[in-house]
Amino acid sequence: MFVPVVDKAQNPLMPTTPARAGKWIKSGKATPFWCNGVFCVRLNVAPSGDYKQEIAVGVDPGSKKEGFTVKSEAHTYLNVQADAHNKVGKKIQKRRELRRERRSRKCPNRKNRTNRLANRNCIPAGTRARWGWKLRILDWLSKLFPVTHVCVEDIRSKTIAHAKKWNTSFSPLEIGKQWFYAEIEKRWQLLTLQGWQTKEIRDRLRLKKSSAKLSETFDAHCVDSWCLAYYGVGGTGIVDNRNIFCISPISIHRRELHRQNPQKGGKRPRYGGTVFNSLVKNTLVKHIKHGLTRISGFSKNGVSLYSLEGKRLCQNAKQSDFKVLTRLNFNYRSGLSPHT
Repeated sequence: MFVPVVDKAQNPLMPTTPARAGKWIKSGKATPFWCNGVFCVRLNVAPSGDYKQEIAVGVDPGSKKEGFTVKSEAHTYLNVQADAHNKVGKKIQKRRELRRERRSRKCPNRKNRTNRLANRNCIPAGTRARWGWKLRILDWLSKLFPVTHVCVEDIRSKTIAHAKKWNTSFSPLEIGKQWFYAEIEKRWQLLTLQGWQTKEIRDRLRLKKSSAKLSETFDAHCVDSWCLAYYGVGGTGIVDNRNIFCISPISIHRRELHRQNPQKGGKRPRYGGTVFNSLVKNTLVKHIKHGLTRISGFSKNGVSLYSLEGKRLCQNAKQSDFKVLTRLNFNYRSGLSPHT
């Protein structure tokens, strides 16, 4: 494994080995820090050189799981397996149903108005969230590594004659994909491959892909993202790093008018909110008993804390019992230490 390096201005430099990073930290030349579960170092002195190799990120999109690989010609720096962001569309649909139901009840509601998005080129909320999640991961990786290329496996769906419903259902896929490609071209050099081309590279290098798509292994999705990154920068064709880093998007509950189902007495209490007493949800904290945890919610009894794996630890934590560290952009299930 390699350790990401940034300079004083937070600009990414070429990664270094854990042994060299340890020497820098002991001598005071660098300061260690964690960036969403990845161990990094920040140089306190000017770098000895500014030469940067070409680094590509391979992106293997998927409906449930997705793979990302950061690779140069000589080394594989990081393999990320991410859960797809696929729950926003259903939330938007449920919000619309609740809003329409409120208009028939005696409760605060607004009058129906014309669709302001009609006749506009816009991206559906669920599609925007799905492809925006991929772009946020690329932005995060580009802050750790000097990324130059992004190679994506192009997703295509065949249209069927006289099948209006089938063809219409895939239009958000094409809209989101084209938006994603346009955003990549603004930041990096874009490369695309078809699925059969990725398979040819995988077969030529004698790499096998697992049939267990939901397993958290390198052979599930990162093997394809590695082949895509290999196509962008080349190399020996030997996978030198099979460790994966698993992440998932954070499910944020925005402030709602009230809960969907009535409570005791037919009351519908308010629900949601992300800030309470200057504390923000999904903030990484260090608790005196539970260690590294994240803030998940707030109640009258205290703060609700969850583990990084998503298990609830307590609902009555006091603010004096933990130390606020940093905000989390996503959930990760295992941290990468400099010695793994």
